[in-house]
Amino acid sequence: MLTSLALIFLCGLLFGSVFSKLRLPPLLGMLMTGIVLGPYALDLLDPSILSISAELRQLALIIILLRAGLNLNIQDLKKVGRPAVLMCFVPACFEITGMVLLAPRLLGISVLDAAVMGAVVAAVSPAVIVPKMLFLMEKGYGTDKSIPQLIMAGASVDDVFVLVLFTSFTALAQGRAVTAVSFFQVPVSIICGILLGMVTGLGLGRLFQKLHMRDSVKVLILLSVSFLLVALENTLKGIFPVSGLLAVMSMGVLLQRRRYEAAARLSVKFSKLWVGAELMLFVLVGATVDLKYALSAGAAAVLLIFLVLLFRMLGVFLSLLKTKLTRKERFFCMLAYTPKATVQAAVGSVPLAMGLSCGNIVLTVAVLSILITAPLGAFCIDLTYKKLLCKNTAERADIQKG
Repeated sequence: MLTSLALIFLCGLLFGSVFSKLRLPPLLGMLMTGIVLGPYALDLLDPSILSISAELRQLALIIILLRAGLNLNIQDLKKVGRPAVLMCFVPACFEITGMVLLAPRLLGISVLDAAVMGAVVAAVSPAVIVPKMLFLMEKGYGTDKSIPQLIMAGASVDDVFVLVLFTSFTALAQGRAVTAVSFFQVPVSIICGILLGMVTGLGLGRLFQKLHMRDSVKVLILLSVSFLLVALENTLKGIFPVSGLLAVMSMGVLLQRRRYEAAARLSVKFSKLWVGAELMLFVLVGATVDLKYALSAGAAAVLLIFLVLLFRMLGVFLSLLKTKLTRKERFFCMLAYTPKATVQAAVGSVPLAMGLSCGNIVLTVAVLSILITAPLGAFCIDLTYKKLLCKNTAERADIQKG
């Protein structure tokens, strides 16, 4: 396992640096590292590390969501209002609808199989989006209108919504009944996750206020509590719906509200942790990619992915109607809300493992969606943010005075 970890970090850094020099997202280099080192190419990664790949990817996701929460000002989201709520589910619904309309014609599958495929592909990737939005917040782009905060919050809730739909559609495909209670789990899971995180954040805020401790110790406490919140979700699965990842993010948000200066210092600590976690996440996502499946799908699957992305972008556009955002800013939001990676890597193979007839084609399209949208979305964000977003007015004023 130690050799595998060394290969992940060294090769991931090397490939990421090479792609960065080529003016391509380093993320693409990390994905390619995983594909090359993974079991479907050179097979250089130890099976023991691949067996815990899902847990390691979840660890990286916890780190970036904690960092997001510590940087997310709830007042900024209040300023955005209605669009922040709509972004949580409207774009995903549009993308699933596009898949149901187009996949039977392009791939010759049933409507139910297309719905399962849509629920796999429709989830946006916080692991790609959140670091990019945090970068924009640090640079002051789009923050006047809370654009990075809007996209970041929407991406975090979007996954919960889509995963519940995925569970319902796969149940139907297996011949099991799906009740109204299944869909009622979506808002319950979101609300309970937020409330659980707020209560936990309030308790930790008081603990940090009363007991003097180093920031490094606080980081360990936050990580440990986050692991417990996610473990609680798994323990309660099938009994009571609660989103552990949303609890992690809302815990960070409440800490930022209660202990602003401490949250700012902790955010810097998590930024440093993210350097290694990012490599681990995307190299291991790349290692799940089976190029044979990807190549077997052909042009029809690639065309399908681009067409359903248009449906998603339309959903984003409609969510942002009657806002103060300019056309350029809305177009940026449409581009920034396209990357996919973590959810597709996590659940893309589940229909195949269930023995569903659509298993192979769902896995193929999931793999292709990662290969196409993760680097493309990251590249579009990097390429367009200076042209489509305005820099924070306070910073512009400081520059003019200087």
